[in-house]
Amino acid sequence: MAMVVCSGTVEGVDGVPIQVEVDLLRRLPNVVIVGLPGGAVRESADRVRSAIQQAGLEFPKKRVVINLAPADVRKSGTAFDLPIAVGILAESGQVAREKLEGTVLFGELSLEGQLRRVRGALSLTLMARDRGAKRVVLPAENGPEAAVVDGVEVRCAQDLEQVVAWLDGRASLPLAQAAAPAVDREPTLDLAEVRGQPRARRALEIAAAGGHNLLMVGAPGCGKTMLAARMPGILPRLGFDEAIDITRVWSVAGLLHDGQGLVTHRPFRAPHHTISAAGMVGSASLRPGEVSLAHHGVLFLDEVPEFSRHVLELLRGPLEDRVITVTRAAGTVRLPASAALVAAANPCPCGFLGHPSKPCTCPPSAVERYRGRLSGPLLDRIDLQVWVQPVDPEELSRGPRGEPSASVRARVEQARQVQLARAREQGLAVTCNAELAGDAIRAAAQPTPQALAVLEDTMARLAMSARGWARTLKVARTIADLDGAEVVDATHVLEASSYRLTDVEEAP
Repeated sequence: MAMVVCSGTVEGVDGVPIQVEVDLLRRLPNVVIVGLPGGAVRESADRVRSAIQQAGLEFPKKRVVINLAPADVRKSGTAFDLPIAVGILAESGQVAREKLEGTVLFGELSLEGQLRRVRGALSLTLMARDRGAKRVVLPAENGPEAAVVDGVEVRCAQDLEQVVAWLDGRASLPLAQAAAPAVDREPTLDLAEVRGQPRARRALEIAAAGGHNLLMVGAPGCGKTMLAARMPGILPRLGFDEAIDITRVWSVAGLLHDGQGLVTHRPFRAPHHTISAAGMVGSASLRPGEVSLAHHGVLFLDEVPEFSRHVLELLRGPLEDRVITVTRAAGTVRLPASAALVAAANPCPCGFLGHPSKPCTCPPSAVERYRGRLSGPLLDRIDLQVWVQPVDPEELSRGPRGEPSASVRARVEQARQVQLARAREQGLAVTCNAELAGDAIRAAAQPTPQALAVLEDTMARLAMSARGWARTLKVARTIADLDGAEVVDATHVLEASSYRLTDVEEAP
């Protein structure tokens, strides 16, 4: 009867249970791995052979057949090294089997038998707990991220020899210890350094409070990038569930450092405009792209018209649905993508259209082509659109410092707490107003008749779509939350509708 060891693989950011079945046949010595193994899995045979021998044990001189079940799920990565090695040793009678019942194992083996960290350890540990496993055995380097999972015993090992000694009852494996909480230092970039720009600062605060998408349009050097870079300082601090979600994505992407536990700050991703479609939404190996790495944080696109039109159009789905479905030859996965988009753009190729003192040198056809790089459907998904004017030289040199980020963050966090409490009352699994959809938008907003009348007038005047109507109402709800209002009134709708640019030449 074949030996079965429980392990797992990662699809997208979710762990999938896999059973490693090992059978030894009286045939010519060989190792056969079946069950849709990837390249790294097929290469595990040589790593496992060397690791077993380095541990002072014997690799069977038989045909070793390894089946990864279910066989219709593609397996990738190096996490199967440890369960394969333990399965071979258990089937050949070199280690005891009793502790393998209810135990999930994963980890990469070096040729000397050392255990190396693997990607997706947090997802695999969550999967093991949800499947009712008693314990998880993993590399020591993965211990801090897996230790945050309650309800399952997480044990760490440095090498294969230590795992064998634990299975035989000759030694114990230490429990994984969560990493020490990181010191919550204030961001080095502070909004107090931004002089002027009251309208852009207000839009940035609304975007942070409600998780809304924001587009800033203005001449070069007027402060668009400076404002966006200071958004992390006003975002609300992470909740535990949000930190788990972010850490899962970063673990699968291999972005966690040695000894790092939970991610403690909201992501701020700023890819270059030369990024490919795979880099933005997910690669051929079904790993997360930038839009998923920014989950529960900010995706900043500087000089957004310079991005490939194809890459930008791929963002339409994630901006609307907060998830992205990636289909490649390797399969199909759904990746989380609940990120706020912050984009910065010049009004024309030369950048000075609408500038108070510098004339624009672009012909109308060039301006039209430049604007056409941002399609109507994409702009319709951007809740806040604001014109950023150059700061007056006197204000720049002699003006007072702006309001510090700490003060703005306090208002943002208070508004988020109101949104979370309202969502719980309505039984919604959302974290901010931007995630509201369908009838939940009107239920959360509770607009007054005057507010609906203003919204209808704005929709007709600006020729807004139904999506624009819904997004304007969500922004109005966030403005009301910042003001401490129970319902959305006409003043909130008026301010929300003012953040819808129709033409840059209409800017002040």
